[in-house]
Amino acid sequence: MYTSYIGKKFLHLYRERHQLPDDYSARQFFDEVMFPLFFDSDDHLMHVHGSSFFQKVPDRFLMAGKSKQQFQLERLHKDIDDRKISGSTYVGYAAGGLDATTSGQVTSLTLDISPEDMYTSWIGQGLGVGVSGGLVMLVDEDEILWRLYEGWQNYRKYLQQTPNLKDKQIETWNGHWLNHIARKSYDAGDPLFNLQISPEVVLGKLAIPTIDWVKAVFALAQFFPNDTVTAYTYNLSQTNTTLGFVNLQLPQVNYLKDLHRVLYATLGEKYQQQDMVGLYSTFFTFKNACKLGVIGLTALEPEKLRDYMPKGTRDYASGKDFKFGGETSFHHFQIFKTWIIAMLNNKKELNALAEQLAQALINFESEAAASEKGRGKATQGRLSDEVKSSKTIREFIDNLTEIMAKYPEGSVVFKDVKNAVITLPADLFPLFVTLIRFEYQFKKSLNV
Repeated sequence: MYTSYIGKKFLHLYRERHQLPDDYSARQFFDEVMFPLFFDSDDHLMHVHGSSFFQKVPDRFLMAGKSKQQFQLERLHKDIDDRKISGSTYVGYAAGGLDATTSGQVTSLTLDISPEDMYTSWIGQGLGVGVSGGLVMLVDEDEILWRLYEGWQNYRKYLQQTPNLKDKQIETWNGHWLNHIARKSYDAGDPLFNLQISPEVVLGKLAIPTIDWVKAVFALAQFFPNDTVTAYTYNLSQTNTTLGFVNLQLPQVNYLKDLHRVLYATLGEKYQQQDMVGLYSTFFTFKNACKLGVIGLTALEPEKLRDYMPKGTRDYASGKDFKFGGETSFHHFQIFKTWIIAMLNNKKELNALAEQLAQALINFESEAAASEKGRGKATQGRLSDEVKSSKTIREFIDNLTEIMAKYPEGSVVFKDVKNAVITLPADLFPLFVTLIRFEYQFKKSLNV
């Protein structure tokens, strides 16, 4: 299992950094590091279904003067020594019998699974990054594995310092920890300072909510701005789910952040949003993002953007008008616009044309309002709306042509827009129209 591979990789790294001999085993690491930190307490850091640490301890063994945790550890050692190979000893493996929910993984093949493999699978699982949707990522990068390991002891501290907090959430903690250490405010001398976790009440106890997957990806991009990183994605529960390997195109993720900073650097403090990541959420769940094959700009489509795209241009497109109502709405506008411009390959002329066309439509409506009454004014407003609601390039050009006949003052802008639009790939055209819609609403909000 890949949990074992990651565990072995980390163990090799641990030996190197602590100058330990090559024969320092996974069992030694488990006994000396993982057990005291993860399991030698009533509150465990990790849950492995069906494992010794999940099972009760008969009273007669406790009466013998042995602690519950020590007995559970010895029972796990015995199960591994006896090669009782199942998901309870080899994390991520199949069930132990044909009647269990993960029995579909049971095989008649003889697999050479050693005790070392079994112990390292526990280490690997402890380094999983949990994200929204109940999925876990294993990232094959030394720096990330080490940073997550450093976070283990801080999870124990946080658990001890937070009354009534649910235990056994190491993967969920890892997601928040990764996001925390990637932030500029992280202080290695005071690791828990400014930790932004808001536990939620679940079944009468506080629990750490899973972090949005996009925040974990933004954090990885902070560490590897120029690299495509591969993550193995899965879920272990009553039934195991494996999504497999997915490439995280982190240069594209950083490009989005850099573009956002460049686009809005000249605005006043009121309109600047330094922490774009804090407000960013996506249309795609992590599972559906993985189905795209790679996670790059397309997977980062902002949540609710389709509410403002012309009806019929995308699934769930609603054609709503964006409403400005304070700083938060403006920051979301920034996010929407930044992603669209990034998808349009940051063609500055398209952004400029969207602004110019939005202004031309406003001028067209204003002129009609000043010179005509009643029906004429309504007609001009309808024509403007039809341009902003166009579903195809052909429909868009036809609508522009009709307006140009009534408003020749805008003919230069209309022709420039037409010439640009006919070169756009069909799948990007709805984004350009949406950009026009946003610019139109922004200018109207400023009474330009």
